[in-house]
Amino acid sequence: MITIILQFSFLHAGIVVLNGLTHSYKVENGKVYKGKIAIENTGSAPQNVKLFLQDFSYHSNGSINYTALHTNSRSNGDWIKLNTNLITLKGKEKTEVFYEITVPNKAIDPGSYWSIIIVEPVDDIKPSDTKAGVNITSVIRYAIQVITDYETEKAKPDLKFESVKIEKEEGRQVAKIAIANNGNLYCKPTASIEIYSRKTGEKIGNYSSLAMGLLPNNSKTFHIDLSKVPPDKYKAVIIATDEDENAFALNVELEVKND
Repeated sequence: MITIILQFSFLHAGIVVLNGLTHSYKVENGKVYKGKIAIENTGSAPQNVKLFLQDFSYHSNGSINYTALHTNSRSNGDWIKLNTNLITLKGKEKTEVFYEITVPNKAIDPGSYWSIIIVEPVDDIKPSDTKAGVNITSVIRYAIQVITDYETEKAKPDLKFESVKIEKEEGRQVAKIAIANNGNLYCKPTASIEIYSRKTGEKIGNYSSLAMGLLPNNSKTFHIDLSKVPPDKYKAVIIATDEDENAFALNVELEVKND
């Protein structure tokens, strides 16, 4: 019997992005907009960091797709130019990487366009003769959404309910509401449930999710804690409301179980 000993050394990435992971702009034809990414190396060793653009989509089943530019019809990746693709940060050093967004000076459809800037620590590749085995490095990558909204007065979100289910999670009953944005404008909706007694019609309560950003042609699952609702069968109204108070409603029958 041969025993293989693998030596794993986990290195925690010390890179953090300091100024948020969603950068939004209202844009006009032919104009140039400037942005920046503030990065800090919280570790004590020097760290190389590469930056590059990708397209990006996500779905209510939890999948996230990072793809090459031009795979999304609403990509703004060609509009964005980074001032560098590689930086080296000394231990505890902070820096800023700048980018410019040049909006095409031609007719484009109203609504939101987006891509992401990936910020990824990279290690110098050094052959390791001193240690046997495999070195595995855990890398934390950051994905910064750059969202450009064009002619927003002619665009709107169009929220659709994909599915509603109640599942037990960490001992609590949780409503999981999958919502798709079939419109052409990014929004930050909240999902809520108004619950009524099936017997009396009396309102039992109103429960809400956290607000989450939702890009056009994408979907997410919004979670609502129903642990305070007694087990029973109910009538309910599920409402998705964006930050402009546009509301989309669905009547359902719900069963909150005891198990």
